[in-house]
Amino acid sequence: MSRLKTPALDDLPAGPRQILDQVGAQLGFVPNMFKTIASNPTVLEVVTSLQATMSRVLDARTRHSIALAASQANGCEYCLAIHTYTSSEFGGMASDDIDLARAGSSVDPKRAAAARFAQQVVDSRGQVSDTDLAAVRDAGYSDPEILAIVTVAVQALLTNFINNVNQTDIDIPAVNSVG
Repeated sequence: MSRLKTPALDDLPAGPRQILDQVGAQLGFVPNMFKTIASNPTVLEVVTSLQATMSRVLDARTRHSIALAASQANGCEYCLAIHTYTSSEFGGMASDDIDLARAGSSVDPKRAAAARFAQQVVDSRGQVSDTDLAAVRDAGYSDPEILAIVTVAVQALLTNFINNVNQTDIDIPAVNSVG
């Protein structure tokens, strides 16, 4: 059971309600995470603005792979469920590639390097080794793209932390553990 209060939609000001309507139009439903963070309109705006901005970096499958890898490394069941759903429904990723992403890999070698690097960023709290950095560069990522990988991973961590603190009720299909 979620530990933070989720406001009733009718109790929200027009701005947060409009944002939730946009999320619902995009995903086909309004996930519990967004309903909960709507209690703080500024946080809702930050999360949704960051997501919209970061949708312009890297390709969608790479972003999904990074989010899955980071959420797995951080143990966020809610984020694993939502990222599995969006990766499959909107990212065109097959279930085997989703499972690989959660394990820090991919069917695509370049995407595997991004997912692995994202997990290393999370596991080391950003203190990656020179070898880790060289590996992601060797896979073909430029320094600006490496900054994007780190930022997408941190974006995932933001929602991971919110959902781990809240123990957000999963309102989408649950996922099985990898391995």
